[in-house]
Amino acid sequence: MKRGPLTTPDSRSETTVAAIGERALIERIRRRLPSAPSSLIVGIGDDAAVDEGERGMSSVLSVDALVEGVHFDRRFSTLADVGYKALAVNVSDLAAMGSAPRLALLSLLLPPQLPVSDVDHLLDGLLTMAAESGVTLAGGNISKSPGPLVIDVTVTGTVKARRVLTRADGKPGDQLYVSGSIGAAVAGLGWLREHGATGCETPDDTALAECVLRHRRPAPRARLGRLLGRTGTGSACMDLSDGLADAVQQVAAASGTGARIEANAIPIHPGASKWFSEHGADPLPASLSGGDDYELLFAVAHRRRGGMRLVQRQARGLALTRIGELTADRAIRLERDGVQLPMPEGFTHF
Repeated sequence: MKRGPLTTPDSRSETTVAAIGERALIERIRRRLPSAPSSLIVGIGDDAAVDEGERGMSSVLSVDALVEGVHFDRRFSTLADVGYKALAVNVSDLAAMGSAPRLALLSLLLPPQLPVSDVDHLLDGLLTMAAESGVTLAGGNISKSPGPLVIDVTVTGTVKARRVLTRADGKPGDQLYVSGSIGAAVAGLGWLREHGATGCETPDDTALAECVLRHRRPAPRARLGRLLGRTGTGSACMDLSDGLADAVQQVAAASGTGARIEANAIPIHPGASKWFSEHGADPLPASLSGGDDYELLFAVAHRRRGGMRLVQRQARGLALTRIGELTADRAIRLERDGVQLPMPEGFTHF
């Protein structure tokens, strides 16, 4: 097990957000930001941001929040990881719509005794993800939290109106594909919980270390989403924030179809498969129901096979695996070696 230095808020004596004050904290954040694009007419410092938009494009908007104790545990992730993930999960939502991300708004609910350096670390991760995904931080809000730390991010993106991907346009006979592999994030979290690991620790096993990284810093499939939308290849799409099982059921329900899934075709991450097997669990249902994968499930019509070949060539080595099809029968079927299995439920908060 690789270990890093252990630091906790209680072990440090630093300036807190309450001591520095809201205006100084906002200015501290503003100074960290790169130059804004010319389309952002008004950025941080006014009552609202103003963007002139892109001609001929439709706006896509999404919002998601990470709540300490619900979505992240500071024992297991650094605050840079949390900042990175807070933006990544929103970029993943835009990817599922075929949209290119453009702008983000950041709302921070901060406990008064939170060290200012913790906000710096959050911003380190968020700005890293912003640079990777081409996102500009256009504004936001800071408020006091009487409870946990909360990072709330709103993103906007653009897409041509006729190239928007939704969950609802799949048809019977469309082939279902999933990007990358599944199960890694939930297996990584399982390892962290079992070992009581700090935010700097990783397993010695390479495959399992990849699982831990997937939990801490998910990789949104932004390029793939844009390819599926721009080429018209995807007929329906959804990201796997709440697990592949949930996404299959959601896409089928929205499209008014059923689905048949080939269990043996599902690409389970090798580190996850090993982790679940060693702990007496079947990797299939555990990986299907686990969330935080942020891969894409998408449907491709038979007539779009040529477009799918183009997407595969331009996916830069990202695995795209056919796992089944949408069906006229509204049932959801998971089949393994000729035996029908129950489809697990995905993750839900309530």
